[in-house]
This record gives sequence, C-alpha cells and structure tokens, in this order.
Amino acid sequence: MTMVCHRPEGLEQLEAQTNFTKRELQVLYRGFKNECPSGVVNEETFKQIYAQFFPHGDASMYAHYLFHAFDITQTGSVKFEDFVTALSILLRGTVHEKLRWTFNLYDINKDGYINKEEMMDIVKAIYDMMGKYTYPVLKEDTPRQHVDVFFQKMDKNKDGIVTLDEFLESCQEDDNIMRSLQLFQNVM
Repeated sequence: MTMVCHRPEGLEQLEAQTNFTKRELQVLYRGFKNECPSGVVNEETFKQIYAQFFPHGDASMYAHYLFHAFDITQTGSVKFEDFVTALSILLRGTVHEKLRWTFNLYDINKDGYINKEEMMDIVKAIYDMMGKYTYPVLKEDTPRQHVDVFFQKMDKNKDGIVTLDEFLESCQEDDNIMRSLQLFQNVM
C-alpha cells in the first residue's frame, strides 16, 4: 500500500494568511505530522484523535461536525493548511471571524441558516461528548430546553431559523459569549 503524502504550501504564505508566526507554524506542523504522517487527516482519524480528549463520553458525532467545519473544501480530508487556518481563526481571529466560523459549524447542512433540528443535533452531540458523568446530572429534555433558549435569544424575527446576522447580533449582545471568545486568545 502506497501512502500519498501532502506537503503544505510555503510557511511564508501560511504566515501571511494566518495569525501565526513562522516559528508557531513550524511547531504546529511538527505536531500535525506526528499525528498524521501523510500530511492529511481523514474523518476517522480525526475522530480517534478527538476522542482522546473526552474519554468519558462519545465524541464521535461532535467530531464529525467539527471535521466538516475544518474540511473547508469538502474533500473528505483536512490538510495542514485547513487545520491551521481554522485554528488561527479560533485562537487569534477577530470576534466576527470566530462567530462566523462557529455559525458555519452549527449550520450543518450549509444552507445559510441554523434551524432547530441542526441545533438539536449539535447540542446532543455536545452532551454525548461530555459523557454520563456531568454534574448536575442531565435530564432527558435538557438538550431541547437549551435549543429553546438558544432560539428565544437568537431568532430575532421568530421565523424558526437563525440567520448569520441574527447570530452575530445576538452573540455580540451576550457578555458570557463575548467573554468565552476571549478564553483562548493567548494560547500558544
């Protein structure tokens, strides 16, 4: 079996496209190549890597959604460039960039809106990922309650869907969300 390897575009180009220094990109690339020697990661490998961070839960569905958000070109694999571009947004992007990326993650079918079914799928995947040992113990209807609260806050015109504009506006009005976006600002 032959392994096809992918070499990323030049570091100078990635440095210009991201918020990382050349040195940081080299460190990230070493780590990426260590986990993914071929230079690309498929969804199954991504799920295995992600599952290591949530040993008490089932992270497979959330990892599936996350993988598709990282797989910008929808090729079924994530190259280093895709990975580092998303990481740059999540760690060092502007508030607007982070919120747009998060909206894209939640918009599972990529139709430009978040509907209740998509939000329910995401919330259930998060609860599955956290596992059975959450405190306080979750009730059966907790995911539905969270989705209802999300829509009460985000669906400004009450049409049953959340647009990007509604999402951006609602998030920027919420101090907790704005604080959480700053949590990883100084990572790396």
